[in-house]
Amino acid sequence: MNSYCARRTRRLAIAALLAVLCLSGVALAGTYLNRALVLVKHSGEEAEFLRSHLYDLELARITQRVAEARLRAARETQVPKEVEQAHPHLLLLLEHYERAASAALESKPGKFAELVNQAHDEEQIFRSILRQFGWPLPDEH
Repeated sequence: MNSYCARRTRRLAIAALLAVLCLSGVALAGTYLNRALVLVKHSGEEAEFLRSHLYDLELARITQRVAEARLRAARETQVPKEVEQAHPHLLLLLEHYERAASAALESKPGKFAELVNQAHDEEQIFRSILRQFGWPLPDEH
């Protein structure tokens, strides 16, 4: 009976360990999605606000600096393996927003619009890949 209890205890411990390991991947992917959502959402909001104030060069300067910091933060963030194929698209969309703000700072409204459109396209790819792997961004309708 002792060996039966010991085997059962070992099996339960192994099952608990496997559950913790599986859930840690879920937790990491979940926190990544939260971080990605903040980056995507605020980038888009800032770009839209800048679009309606395109000739405010001080606003463009601040927006560009914030976009640059946001891109740097995304490059340095921990990326769980569950979503690693989507992450390059997050970087590309943030890069497009940063370059769009730079274009606004250089008084190039056509280039600004083009880069914001490219960021929107890249966001759709990013969201599509996340959905494909079962990890949609929390704010999707």
